[in-house]
Amino acid sequence: MRIALGIEYDGTDFFGWQRLAHAPSIQAEVEAALSFVADHPVEVICAGRTDAGVHARCQVIHFDSDAQRDERAWTLGANSRLPGGVSALWARCVREDFHARFSARARRYRYVILNRAVRPALQARYVSWERRWLDAEAMHAAAQSLVGEHDFSAFRALSCQAAHARREVLAISVKREGERVILDIEANAFLHHMVRNIAGSLLEVGRGEQPIEWIARVLEQRDRALGGATAPPQGLTFIGPKYPAQWRLPAEVTL
Repeated sequence: MRIALGIEYDGTDFFGWQRLAHAPSIQAEVEAALSFVADHPVEVICAGRTDAGVHARCQVIHFDSDAQRDERAWTLGANSRLPGGVSALWARCVREDFHARFSARARRYRYVILNRAVRPALQARYVSWERRWLDAEAMHAAAQSLVGEHDFSAFRALSCQAAHARREVLAISVKREGERVILDIEANAFLHHMVRNIAGSLLEVGRGEQPIEWIARVLEQRDRALGGATAPPQGLTFIGPKYPAQWRLPAEVTL
C-alpha cells in the first residue's frame, strides 16, 4: 500500500529535510516515527527538499508499507513519536503510481521579511529582518520579469546539482502587510537556493540600491555573481506542492 502524508515543521533545529549521517534532519525523524508505526523500516520520498532552517506548512511525502493501518492511525501514530517541531497533518491511501515529487505540478514558497528598525524576538525563528525601509511596490514590479519559463542560472546556488536551470515561475508577488514584506512565489519546480537568491536580489531593489529593471538584467545574464546575496533561511516557508485532483488529496495541495 502506498501512503501520502502531509507534514508541517519548524526547520530551525534541523540541518534541512534530507537525511544526514552527522546532523539531525526532518527526514530521519519522520522515517523513524513511521517505522515505529509500521513495525518495519520505512523510507520516504518528499515533494521538495528544504534547506537548514527552512520551514514547511505542508510538505508532502509518500512511502510504501504492508502494515494494516488506517489513515488516522498513520497520522496519530507518527505524531506520538515525532519531536515537537514536526507534525503529521493527514494521511491518504493513494494509488501505487503516485509520486510525491514527480506527480506534483507546482510548488509554492513564501518568504517573510520583518521590516522595522528593531530586530525581532518573538518572530525571530520565522522571519528575516531588514531595518531599512523597503519599497514593496518596486520589489513586486521587479519580480514580474521572473514570470514564465527561463534559465534561472543567476538565482541558483553554485552547489546546485540540478541537470539544468530552466524552470517556470507561474506567479510571484511582493506585498506589504504592516511591518511585514511578503514574497509569494509559485513555480513548477525550484533550484537550490533559488527563492532565497531571488529574495536577496529583490531586497536590493527594495532598499533602492538597484533599479526595477536590474532583476531582468540579472536573469538575462545567467551569472550568479551578478545577483544579490542569498537571503537568510529563517524567513522561508515551503507552503506546499500542488497535485492534480485525480489523486484525491486535501484541498491545500490540490490544483
